[in-house]
Amino acid sequence: MAWAVRWSLGFALVMLWVCGGHGAESRFYFGSYYASHMVLQQQPSRAVVWGYGVVGAKVTVSVWAEDDTYSQQITAVSEGTSPGITGVWKILLDPMHAGGPFRVTAEQKIAAAVDIITLEDVYFGDVWLCGGQSNMELTVLQIMNASEELSLASNFPYIRLFQAGLNESAEELIDLKSIAVQWSAPTAEILGKGNFTSFSAVCWLFGRYLYEKLQYPIGLVESCWGGTAIESWSSKRVLRKCGLDGVSDNYEMPEGTRHHKPSVLWNAMIYPLKRMVLKGTIWYQGEANTDWHQAEYNCTFPAMIEDWRQVFHQGSAGFTGVNFPFGFVQLSAYRHVIPDDSFPWIRWHQTADFGYAPNPKMRRTFMAVAMDLGDKNSPFGIIHPRYKRDVAYRLYLGARAIAYGETGVVFQGPFPKHLQLKDKELSIVYSQELAVLELSEDIFEVYCCTKSNTSSCNWFPSPMVDNSSNALSLSLEQCRGKMYGVRYAWKEWPCALKKCPIYAKSSGLPAPTFLLP
Repeated sequence: MAWAVRWSLGFALVMLWVCGGHGAESRFYFGSYYASHMVLQQQPSRAVVWGYGVVGAKVTVSVWAEDDTYSQQITAVSEGTSPGITGVWKILLDPMHAGGPFRVTAEQKIAAAVDIITLEDVYFGDVWLCGGQSNMELTVLQIMNASEELSLASNFPYIRLFQAGLNESAEELIDLKSIAVQWSAPTAEILGKGNFTSFSAVCWLFGRYLYEKLQYPIGLVESCWGGTAIESWSSKRVLRKCGLDGVSDNYEMPEGTRHHKPSVLWNAMIYPLKRMVLKGTIWYQGEANTDWHQAEYNCTFPAMIEDWRQVFHQGSAGFTGVNFPFGFVQLSAYRHVIPDDSFPWIRWHQTADFGYAPNPKMRRTFMAVAMDLGDKNSPFGIIHPRYKRDVAYRLYLGARAIAYGETGVVFQGPFPKHLQLKDKELSIVYSQELAVLELSEDIFEVYCCTKSNTSSCNWFPSPMVDNSSNALSLSLEQCRGKMYGVRYAWKEWPCALKKCPIYAKSSGLPAPTFLLP
């Protein structure tokens, strides 16, 4: 690699010297998620390094490669802000180009005592946080053709992995309680340790696609927990904003959903990472909210994104962007033989009821549509489809466009531009040239009323009867009154694998579900 600074130390463990000796009682150490083999955010950001020390001591942090010093910053240890914390120090490294490896040393001086702690094999690149519930937690071992993917792990030594431990807290924590996977280069063992253990398939595949494109180090930080609702990942500020601040700590969660009180995962698994400088975040969650505060999801999800952005921006001294890119997966198919519209509603609310992303309420977001990736034979349950390569690749396309500003990348499926009613047909003109796989009889529905009052209104199938390059026509024969709305793919299981009726001709991306007046 042209960017790699070659030197002979190789991989090493974190080393700790305390006045000639060291022990568990030491009061000088890095924050929990700083370790050898990690990736720190590259320029133009300034990466944050922080830890614990003796109040009043002077701390010098240096970045080295061979005998050259690339950054050196000095700070003092201040009083801790949390119970039991003696003192905390924090510095901002100079902006660093992508590459490595580097050695990061921190030296604490107080009176005649000198303590030194060291991180080895540190790289600079882009750091992405991966969050959500079990479909983000699902590991590489569980995906289609897992053995093939696991065999590739050693080919990507410049992708580094970190996984937060599963913990809850009633209060916002300054640091993680535990770590499931400390910073490591990828191995088949880490990527395929077990089912829903380590490491996230969507996170890994997204990072691998990015690395293959960018050709510089990528750091992947997994912090997710299966069966969890968005309320547990949201601060109390978000809950207040969405009218959920009165939710009881003893609320009854739906069957099959883990019982987590509001905000406890935000407090223990997201907030402690706030000093970490990020490039962006990807998110796969929503299943747990299909029958829990479903109607509020169009508020809680956008509000959570904005709250995370504000907290990470402030915690990193402004070097995580205040509008950092946030990618998410729109829910896949589920229970194809059971009529239910809870999944379509969450898909719609995931976009703040716009149907696409980014949108005016969700700036710098990008969405991977997954409703055509249902997996009825998944051994992990129908709610856990194994087609994670497609999910990750669709997220990757969005990241190229939104996070990296690459022009000409098609990352969205076709979406209606305008509707035209003519006789007994409805014409829908789309934003892109279409690939129509079939003229479906029931994928579209229209909302019709025979009288002026809403009691006479119902949804009726509206068969596709014709299509052109960027438009299609629907029959309104079953609409016996006035049409007030149209919706597409409003089903838990809209179509077979990669066989929804409408895709973008140029990219093959599926058209998302929509609900239009």
